[in-house]
This record gives sequence, C-alpha cells and structure tokens, in this order.
Amino acid sequence: MHICFRGSALPVLLAALTLPASALSAQGEDQPNPNIIVNGGLAKGPEIKGVITARSGDRLKLATADGASTIVAVTEATRITGAGGQTAEALPNGLPVTVKTLQSDGGLVASRISFRKGDLKTAIMIRNATAQKFEEQTAATEALRGRMGDIDKYNVKATTNVHFDTGRTDLSEADKAELCSTASSAGSTDNALLLVVGYTDSVGSDDYNQVLSEKRANRVINYLQQACGWKPYRMLTPTGMAKADPLAPNDTPEGKAQNRRVAVNVLVSKSVDGL
Repeated sequence: MHICFRGSALPVLLAALTLPASALSAQGEDQPNPNIIVNGGLAKGPEIKGVITARSGDRLKLATADGASTIVAVTEATRITGAGGQTAEALPNGLPVTVKTLQSDGGLVASRISFRKGDLKTAIMIRNATAQKFEEQTAATEALRGRMGDIDKYNVKATTNVHFDTGRTDLSEADKAELCSTASSAGSTDNALLLVVGYTDSVGSDDYNQVLSEKRANRVINYLQQACGWKPYRMLTPTGMAKADPLAPNDTPEGKAQNRRVAVNVLVSKSVDGL
C-alpha cells in the first residue's frame, strides 16, 4: 500500500498512532466540565488545526504542527462535517481536523469539527494497516521488555545533541542528518533504547521554558520515528528539563547556544549490556 500525504499535518500524522488514550490524563491540563451545555452564552474560542492523537470519553486531544497539544470537549451540539453520518466517536486517531471552539469555564468545547474526506480515508487505511500488525508489534515489545530485566539501570552508550535558535523548535538539515545517523547506529544494537531530553537556556520564565523544552523533545522524537524509522516501542518517554543541567554557563551567548539543545541518549540496560 502506498499512501501520499499533503499539507502541514504530515509531521504529526503517523506519530499520532502511537499515543494511547491514557495520554490524555497525563498532560496536567484543565479538565472540561462534563456538564457543559453549548449555547450562545459561551465566548468564542480559537480555531485549532491539528491531528487527533487520543481520546477519552467526551474529550479529544489534538496535536498541532508546532508540537503543542490541546484538549477539547465534544458535546451533542458539536457539528461534524466532512462525511455524511460521521460521529465524533468514529473519528480515527491520525485524522487532520479543523476545530472551531467555544470557551467555557472548564476549557475549550468543540462547536464544529471539519475534515477532508480524503484525509478520513487515509487515516482509516493507516489504522487498519496498524491493526493488522498489532500482534507482531506487541510480541516485539514484550520480547524487548523481557531482555530489560533491570530496566531502571542503564549504560549510556552514546549521546547526540542537536541545537536550536532562541525560542524555536526547528531542526536544521544538518541536525536531521545527525539524528538519522544516530538512529541507524543505535539500531544495530538489539537492546538499545533512545531517551530524548529537551533543554533551554536561562532566558524566559520557568513555565515557558518547560513547555519549550518539551516541544523540542517531541519534535526530535517525531523526526526519529517518521523520517529515521526508529520504532516507537524502543523509545522511552520524552522529558523536558527546561534550563536544568546546562552544558555551559548561561552568562554568555555562546553558553546559551550550547544549552538550547535536545540530547538523544542511546541506552542499554546493564543487565544485557555486552550480550
């Protein structure tokens, strides 16, 4: 099967299929009030263009092209446009959508969800193909876990750092090549896992830097999985460390440039290292 994608949704489309619904509850975001009644009294919220990555009950999680995530509530009043008879519950993960929202005390509520019919067909095709390989993927994951008898104790075999401009999450062409080279090298070791950690310099508030470091880590993970072919089940949970653990002092421009980074660590459990 050959599938071609168009539009800005591509960088987050395939990564969306690896996220469980439980990811919704781990974000620490405000939870929408399940008793919200959508009516003309609610303030107009932002229009969100993104990809459905997870769902839990009446809530959808959307990932946008810049790596951010937003949770919106869906009610009986939410209009679904794009394919006749489609309901919010039937919209698959990986579907690019445009969501018009209303602002309530409990968070954002979707007033309208729209998508292209071709995008829906593509997302369903990917979902079905993924389902066919589910047993194979599960077996590989369990086999890997079985070899990681002491999973909380690792040897760091290598670390690759990619760097960013101030306030940005963009990857340079050189960084992209370096990431794929790292993935290729790590892939030759059966037991290797990747731990991706994002950092910032000291400029900006703690809250801003925390979000920025997480976005940088997610951008690197997306590229490793989508462009470099690194398997999701060999990736540890990404971490954003903001301005912690600087490589250099933050009192010079050169030092700050070194600290605006994502570290890709190649790990092997001490229990299997050398086997």
